[in-house]
Amino acid sequence: MTAKNNSSRGRQERGATSNAKGKESNSSSSGSSGSSGSFKGKSTGKNFRPHPEKVKSFKKGPTKLKKTAESDEIRLNKYIANSGICSRREADTYISAGSATVNGKIITEMGYKVKPADEVRFDDVLISPEAKRYVLLNKPKNYITTMDDEKSRKTVMELIHRSTKERIYPVGRLDRQTTGLLLFTNDGEMAKKLTHPKHQVKKLYHVTLDKKLSMDDLKKISENFVLEGKMVFVDKVSYIENKPKFEVGIEIHSGRNRIVRRIFEHFGYNVIKLDRVIFAGLTKRNLGRGVWRHLTEQEVNNLKMI
Repeated sequence: MTAKNNSSRGRQERGATSNAKGKESNSSSSGSSGSSGSFKGKSTGKNFRPHPEKVKSFKKGPTKLKKTAESDEIRLNKYIANSGICSRREADTYISAGSATVNGKIITEMGYKVKPADEVRFDDVLISPEAKRYVLLNKPKNYITTMDDEKSRKTVMELIHRSTKERIYPVGRLDRQTTGLLLFTNDGEMAKKLTHPKHQVKKLYHVTLDKKLSMDDLKKISENFVLEGKMVFVDKVSYIENKPKFEVGIEIHSGRNRIVRRIFEHFGYNVIKLDRVIFAGLTKRNLGRGVWRHLTEQEVNNLKMI
């Protein structure tokens, strides 16, 4: 009896010990699961390690700053393409041939990046990465051809300010009362070509006079004559078909200030209306007064061939 009792007591004590350990284990498990709620059930024991990508994200501060500093850099081939010279693929060919220099050094490396302060030349000509823009406006009356006016008068820039994000400039000028075609661009070489006398860029004007133009004066205007000590060359002048004799068409390549008005004033006529209807081959077709449009690729190519 004593042996049986001792054996029974031993089994009871071992069972109690086992139950106690089980409770401790359950308690520990429930504590762990409670504390790991914010980690979506993943273990947070002493072997837990954050995901490597999360560790990386904590170290990205300086890297972001570096990217911001480098964001203004641009690949040389894109720089050349944005200047309007050629496509990126063609630019790569020119670069490998040594046609491009950066700060006086020939660059043939593909993928070379240009900084904002760098001086880039293509075939020894300074270039800009800004995309070339060409905007044609049918100018109305009472707008001044200037970038801004200190007297707060209306300027042509108010009419085309939404045409492009690039800063563009008028090519030549039309006075306040003159209407018609006015070209704007940020292509300095093109602007210089279109305004230089040696290129003889043609401009056609529709002129309305205060009285009929006599045949005699029409002939005199068509011939070379001296105006204020300088020779004037009129390419063509004629009456406008099916219009009164006080409406005249005159084609001229001179860029002298107010030249058309001064020509007619020289012969005793006042210009009532002056409208430029053709400029360098560009016309007003489908372009209402005060309306602008971008030139087509073909039109730009035609201007480049002048």
